[in-house]
Amino acid sequence: MNVLVCGGAGYIGSHAVRELMKAGHRAVVLDNLSRGHRGAVGDAIFIEGDIADRDLLAGLIRREGIEACMHFAAHSLVGESVGRPDTYYFNNVVKGLALLDACVKAGVRCFVFSSTAAVYGDPVEVPIKEDHPTVPANPYGATKLAFEGALRWYGGAFGLKYASLRYFNAAGADPAGDIGEDHDPETHLIPLVLKAASGKLPGISVFGNDYPTPDGTCIRDYIHVTDLARAHLLALEYLRSGMPSDCFNLGNGSGYSVLEVIKTAEEVTGRSIEVKFSARRPGDPAVLVAGAGKAREALGWRPQFDDLRTIIETAWAWHRDHPDGFGGRNA
Repeated sequence: MNVLVCGGAGYIGSHAVRELMKAGHRAVVLDNLSRGHRGAVGDAIFIEGDIADRDLLAGLIRREGIEACMHFAAHSLVGESVGRPDTYYFNNVVKGLALLDACVKAGVRCFVFSSTAAVYGDPVEVPIKEDHPTVPANPYGATKLAFEGALRWYGGAFGLKYASLRYFNAAGADPAGDIGEDHDPETHLIPLVLKAASGKLPGISVFGNDYPTPDGTCIRDYIHVTDLARAHLLALEYLRSGMPSDCFNLGNGSGYSVLEVIKTAEEVTGRSIEVKFSARRPGDPAVLVAGAGKAREALGWRPQFDDLRTIIETAWAWHRDHPDGFGGRNA
């Protein structure tokens, strides 16, 4: 298939591009490089541009014979979204609607959306399943949920088939070691811990050690980025086979505490990591773990890198060999 991958130069998008190409699909990447990296795309067709550019989209979809779309082009920093809800609603909703309109107009009927567990907000039960109440606690989660709503209504009105994939904590890097996580600023725990291990940070701040968990620190569900990418291919095949549009959680169904992550990183790197405990951050739940049985049953999804040590080993290989990531913005 000819698949348009919007935001395909970003962390998760670039891994999806790789898996698409390995499976024999033709990936066409559209990215404005505001947060992505040209070097992450490899040999895929690359167009620098924005999903808000309706003329660009129309010409691109027609010229490249696009049959399906994977949409990763979104801002995704929770704290930033609280301070700039205007930016998040414009980028994640308004621009996203321009992409949906272009796909519908051109007859693209399969759409795989990069969503988030942030649509659920504070959990009322764990593990979190897809029928859990959706009450986002920040604008980031709210904008993703708003776009999911648009997909549902567009599907009813225009016949668009979609899969919304709700990630828990994406982590790790491609086992080949040549693409990985490179954010500026970096907010994710595992790369921050590895930066501390490599000496690029003096240590790691742990927000709260008095949670009702075995060691007092928050527990999260970490899912390897390659397993996430493969889920997108399975979702695409699911839609192509005529199955109904739906939402799916992507997680391993088990969690690790912040201190377990740090200890495992010390074992993998062979280096000690200084830990400083700070007060809890507002809105941080004690435990977030996915109920991902639906994706396993409906999509046939089976994570291959489902233990924390393997996830950190692949991340460390990337950070160790690429201390400056892709070498700067737009690289």
